[in-house]
Amino acid sequence: MRVAIDTQPGGAAPNEDWVAGTPNLAVVLDGLSTAGLDTGCRHGVPWYVRNLGSQLVAALADSDTSLTGGLAHALEGVAALHPECDLSNPGTPSATVAILRQREEYLDHLVLADSPIVLDGHQGFSVITDLRVDRILPELKAEVARHETHTAGHKEALRNLVSAQRGTRNTETGYWVAAAGPEAAEHALTGSVPVEDVRAAALLSDGAACLVTDYAMSSWPEVFATLRTGGPRELIDTVRKVEATDPRGQRWPRYKSGDDAAVAFCQW
Repeated sequence: MRVAIDTQPGGAAPNEDWVAGTPNLAVVLDGLSTAGLDTGCRHGVPWYVRNLGSQLVAALADSDTSLTGGLAHALEGVAALHPECDLSNPGTPSATVAILRQREEYLDHLVLADSPIVLDGHQGFSVITDLRVDRILPELKAEVARHETHTAGHKEALRNLVSAQRGTRNTETGYWVAAAGPEAAEHALTGSVPVEDVRAAALLSDGAACLVTDYAMSSWPEVFATLRTGGPRELIDTVRKVEATDPRGQRWPRYKSGDDAAVAFCQW
C-alpha cells in the first residue's frame, strides 16, 4: 500500500488535524473545536491528536490487534500521559478517527465520527462515515448558519452549540468521538473488504471532504482524479481556492472560514 499524506491548518491557529501513513496503515484524526471553552486540560487539542496518532500507529503495528482494540489501547495510553488534567471534563480534548489498514488480502477500516473513508472500487465509489453528530441539536446548528463567520453573533452561536454538544458527546443518545475513555472505540463503525476490490482509498478530515459533502463543488471521481495527478496537497489547495470565494460563509455557512484539512491517499 502506497500512502501519500498532507495536512494544513485552516488559518493562523495551530493545526488540530493529524495524519500518518505506513506501508500498511493510514490514519486521519480531526481534533474537535473547543470554541474557546474550558477543557480541563492544559495541553490542548494539537497535543492530543499528535499523541493519539502516535499511540495508534504503535498499537496497530501488530496485525493481530483489532482496530477497535488498538484504538482503545491508544486512548488509554494518551490518558495516562496527563493524569493531572481533568479528564472527566465533558470538553476534554477529543477527535474524530479514520483508520485504514491492510491485513494480508483484506482492508480493515474504522470510522469514529465524521471523517470519511472513501473507497474507489471496481463497482464505483463507497463512502464510510459516521454522521450521528448530524442528528444532534439541529436548531443550534441552524443558528450558527444564520451568521457570517468572524462576527460576534457567529462566535456566540458556535460557543452555544459546542457547549450543548458536550452534553451529548460519548453518550448512548448522542454521538461518539475519541476522548479520554477507551469505551468510545466500541462505538466506532468497522468492517473489511478484499484488497482486490479496491483501486484506491482516501481518508479525509471534514476540512477536506467538504469540497464534496458541504460545498458540492466536486464529486468523488473528480477528487480521486485530483489525488492521482496532484496528490493531497493539490486537493487541499483546491478547497482553499473555493473557500476564498466565500470568506464570510454566506454561500456555504460554516464554523470557520477555512477548517484544518488532512488527507491520506492510498493506492495499490
